[in-house]
Amino acid sequence: MSSDSIAVVDLDRCQPDRCNYECQNFCPPNRTGKECITLRGDDAQEGDPDQIHISEEICLGESCGICVEKCPFDAIEIINLPSELEQEPVHRYGDNAFALYGLPTPEPGSVTGILGPNGIGKSTAVHALAGEMTPNLGEYEDEPDWDAVLDRYRGTQLQNYLEQLIDGDIEVARKPQYVDQIPKQFDGKVRELLERTDERGELDYLVDELSIRPVLDQDIDSISGGELQRVALAATLARDVDFYFLDEITPYLDISQRMTAARLIEEISEAGDRSMLVVEHDLAILDLLADTLHITYGEPGAYGVVTDPKSVRNGVNEYLSGYLDNENMRIRPEAITFEEHAPRSATKGQPLVEYPDMHKSYGEGEFSLDVEGGTIYESEVLGVVGPNGIGKSTLAKMFTGALEPDEGEIDTELDIAYKPQYIEIDQPMRVDAFLSSITDEFGSSYWNTEIAQPLQLESIMEQNLDDLSGGERQRVAIAACLSEDADLYLLDEPSAHLDVEQRVQATSAIRRYTENHDATAMVIDHDIYMIDLLSDRLMVFDGEPADHGTARPPQGMRDGMNDFLADLGITFRRDERTGRPRINKPGSQKDREQKRSGEYYYSD
Repeated sequence: MSSDSIAVVDLDRCQPDRCNYECQNFCPPNRTGKECITLRGDDAQEGDPDQIHISEEICLGESCGICVEKCPFDAIEIINLPSELEQEPVHRYGDNAFALYGLPTPEPGSVTGILGPNGIGKSTAVHALAGEMTPNLGEYEDEPDWDAVLDRYRGTQLQNYLEQLIDGDIEVARKPQYVDQIPKQFDGKVRELLERTDERGELDYLVDELSIRPVLDQDIDSISGGELQRVALAATLARDVDFYFLDEITPYLDISQRMTAARLIEEISEAGDRSMLVVEHDLAILDLLADTLHITYGEPGAYGVVTDPKSVRNGVNEYLSGYLDNENMRIRPEAITFEEHAPRSATKGQPLVEYPDMHKSYGEGEFSLDVEGGTIYESEVLGVVGPNGIGKSTLAKMFTGALEPDEGEIDTELDIAYKPQYIEIDQPMRVDAFLSSITDEFGSSYWNTEIAQPLQLESIMEQNLDDLSGGERQRVAIAACLSEDADLYLLDEPSAHLDVEQRVQATSAIRRYTENHDATAMVIDHDIYMIDLLSDRLMVFDGEPADHGTARPPQGMRDGMNDFLADLGITFRRDERTGRPRINKPGSQKDREQKRSGEYYYSD
């Protein structure tokens, strides 16, 4: 194989007891007597000795690809690397395993953003920058030491950081990606967890700014995902360290809470000359927050490349276009585009459900929700927006019949497919078996084209549900919801833990499904881009979070978005090059102009 190609064998998929070694038997070099595809043998460092090993020196590369086609379990990838990758990897996990090229560059007093797909090596890079692993520079059998790593990066922007890391002069704090796993690692009150982290004496300030004082005396396993996210942020930002790594700060947070989190991160970075490294898929927040940006690209699970730092605006625009200018690299066949014009006009079909004024209270002094009656029409996508703790999920449960309103009644004759906000599908069951139990269409060409492919399910079909990551679990849950035969598809926060491309694909799948099936959907989400791309009309919630909420009747997108953002005091402008929405700095000239005109999001 040429030096610009790698072979990757997924050992979780390679099942020698269920195949006839088609890869080995049909391999052209093997058939000429060479040992290209062999068994790992008893001295294998990883995996079953009967699983295969591919010699990258002998393999003919991606131009052959016969073993890839013949493997019945899709366990093999032969990938041509970009010709621009002149150096060996920063780290490779083993023989025929994932390889990472490049590292991000933390800057004191700055927020460095990372934007790219899931499974591309961002966490590997952070483990290295935190000193939790020594990058092996591709030498996984005879691992080098930190001095060799420093030699690799001598004369670059990373040199100073790595020297301090090697000398033990850098301390690191990390916010985990999946905050819903925190209760599995800590058993106790929120206050107990936070007080362990108060190294800067700023915990009270963080608690008040993030509005988590009401949950301080609750058990950590009793609070919501949004509260867990804010507790995790407070616990991380309360630490007195040199380098903060924040892996996804926005899941389960509403847009106002996201703005608060971004402001706190900026404050700490600027005040203490501390380095912040933020992985984030909410483009609006990343654009607002970061000072510089690294793009990551490659093949998830196979290899990843971290670019040199870029300006945030150019970096985001290049990522969306699918072409990286400095690297002369196309990372996606098609650009991700945004409509610059006003929202689509809603075409009203026949009423699907007319619901009356309703009221739901959880008890005296507890949260209450008032719903103003309205109509949901057939073949429309209704976006649902509002702060956390305002009653959106309560309304969803009232529609599904899981909760009974105290006053008013919804037509419960509807067949409703429901994807809840927090996904509980941890079953010892394979993904394909789970999905095939939901629909007779499973595996059909239509189902594969409209659901499986956009949601990138092919690569995880043979995994067990309880082994899936948060993003994988989300995609399976969306697929399960859309696979049901229903009158109304109700999806609560489908964007959580999906990367930018997965969000666009999920948006496209939901939108296309409703159009092709004349189906109706309600989508509750905090990702403004996703809501805009999906929705025909908007239902806006307002009120006092955790105290009382009001659900307004569905309205047109322009009026709904203006009402929603006016309540929050947030305006968006359009990027001149791409038309993507960008959050205006609060108090900026553009922010003041748009507030005066009453146009918080759309422009003619």
